[in-house]
Order: sequence, then C-alpha cells, then structure tokens
Amino acid sequence: MSGENGIDPGAAPSGSGCAECETAGGWWFHLRRCARCGHVGCCDSSPAKHATAHFRESGHPLVQSFEPGEGWYWDYSTNELYESGPELAPPVSHPADQPVPGPAGRVPDDWAKVLRA
Repeated sequence: MSGENGIDPGAAPSGSGCAECETAGGWWFHLRRCARCGHVGCCDSSPAKHATAHFRESGHPLVQSFEPGEGWYWDYSTNELYESGPELAPPVSHPADQPVPGPAGRVPDDWAKVLRA
C-alpha cells in the first residue's frame, strides 16, 4: 500500500451510501470508502464514479470496499489491489439490508443496461 500515512483507522464512514449520489438523487452499484477520511463514494461501475472523483480531488489514494463481507483495498495511485489491510472504524460496510444496486427507490428498472452502456 502507498504508505500507512494514507490510512486513518479512526475516520468514520461519511454515511451508508455515496455522499454525492445522496445529495444529487443518484444511485450506485457498489460503494467504496476512503481509508484516510471515511468518504463513501460509488465505484467505477456506477454511473457517476464518485470514489475515483474523490481520489482525484483529495489525493487520498486508498479505498476499501464498503460492501458487506468484503475487506479488500484499492490503491488508486498504483492501481493495485490488496486483499486485506488495517481495520477501519465501524461500520465496515453499508447495512446488509441495503439493496445493491441502491438506494431503494432510485435505481432504474433498466440499471443493468445502463451500467453496460
């Protein structure tokens, strides 16, 4: 990983969904959590790709999956995947009953086609 200084284990997640999608009324496929500040953004398979945008704006290179049962990290600065890393402050994922894609009520019926486009 690009140095332990890229991680703040005490930073709580910004919420249970993508911060920018929540504000804009959008939707996401999967969620990623910034390991430095806790920002939760949507993955690159999501329409808006807010986790990558957060990296570009903040320079915070490490994200951890914010999906239940997943603990891997991605380093945007090196394009490397790490199967594990330091434990971050809870919660470590969005609620298990939160639908994927999400959030409920905002995902279009043709979401799979939208993601392939």
